[in-house]
Amino acid sequence: MSDWTIATLARAIAARKISPVEATQEHLARIERLDGRIRAFITVDAEGALATARALEAELVAGRSRGPLHGVPLAHKDLCHVPGLPTSCGTLTREYFTSPFECTAVARLREAGAVMLGKLNMAELAMGPFGDNAHHGDVQNPRREGHCAGGSSSGSAAAVAAGFALAALGSDTGGSIRLPAACCGVVGLKPTYGRVSRAGAMPLSWSLDHMGPLTRTVADAATVLGIIAGYDPRDATSSRRGVPYYERTLETPIAGLRVGVAENYYFDGITDEMAGAVHAALRAIEGLGAVVTQVRLPDPQPLVDVSNVISRSESATIHSRVLRDRPHELQAAVRARLDTGFHISAHDYLQALRLRGRFTRAFVREVFGEVDLLVLPVIPEPAPALEAVKAGTADEIVARMGRFSRLTRPFNGLGLPALALPCGALSDSRPLALQIVGRPFDEATVLRLGHAYQRG
Repeated sequence: MSDWTIATLARAIAARKISPVEATQEHLARIERLDGRIRAFITVDAEGALATARALEAELVAGRSRGPLHGVPLAHKDLCHVPGLPTSCGTLTREYFTSPFECTAVARLREAGAVMLGKLNMAELAMGPFGDNAHHGDVQNPRREGHCAGGSSSGSAAAVAAGFALAALGSDTGGSIRLPAACCGVVGLKPTYGRVSRAGAMPLSWSLDHMGPLTRTVADAATVLGIIAGYDPRDATSSRRGVPYYERTLETPIAGLRVGVAENYYFDGITDEMAGAVHAALRAIEGLGAVVTQVRLPDPQPLVDVSNVISRSESATIHSRVLRDRPHELQAAVRARLDTGFHISAHDYLQALRLRGRFTRAFVREVFGEVDLLVLPVIPEPAPALEAVKAGTADEIVARMGRFSRLTRPFNGLGLPALALPCGALSDSRPLALQIVGRPFDEATVLRLGHAYQRG
């Protein structure tokens, strides 16, 4: 069961080799057996999942199929509102977030036939890149226990890596899909800003949040994205652009694609093993026919500074009540990060929004005039030990968080599609990973390159 992908399980269900009920039972049994150690879930909805699976099995018997997710078990980050289940957002409060309607991305997956297994662990309020959580337990990396699963979508990546679910929804404000994907050795896609609705999911930063999938393969990410993408009247920032059939373009050869590799910043201060793995992947991509060239990217620090002003202002506004009424419930590093937002002026916030647009336009014009895609590292080092990242004062932990997420945050500010996928592992099984970044709304090309590399 741990070797299933969405594609292979969907074919097996369609061929009646396994039923939705059997697939759901097997995943629930695996969760029961192993998750006490890994702590990927906050809420397991075994009863609801089995009821859904039985209904989907009856639909198959009646000759009806909802498509490539019919009967496939998934799970979702615990900031997605699902009617009947609590949404803690990783906090001590069982029902921290409520919404008048179901999370749009969850609803679209459910309508496509997915079985929802439950809600996944996460960094408190989605504010942490390591996967530690004082309330629900630190998520353990399934590849190497005692090490970070990444964050803030830590449970999402761990659930997919551990074989608990074939895909999971995550959110990404500064790397929170890609960081855990890189740490756990799975695929994580942050689509273009506005490509996937955030309605029904707890926000951290209205201007920087992205929803996206974590899966085992790039092909599975394409399948999930095709279902959750598209305009949603409940999210004013969602795009009205048409949604391509991503799966149809995956097999298009990548020969001639111009792939840029940064001369500056993105390879500074990363481990030799990580740099070597990404460069080896670039050689493999070149061997598939892509044209790999060195490019000098604009200095990302001004953009990161601007994005920090935006995210800290917005997150402090969103979570002002808990910070005012129950600050003692928050982890020290989370409280420290939220508190900075109250000291940012409206002038600085509005200036940051204006500058973000200017930086984005300049980056797209300058960089994607030369290349079609960028290939870069995701994390500066393989998943570090949990005890090491949790040590020290709140200020030291916050600084450590910034260093670990520095390679992903620029692309939230820019709103560009970015895909994290494995490119090897250390001898102790900790994964190595690369990041593919593309033009706005060009997820199809990002996925195409990732799929070609993954298939070799």
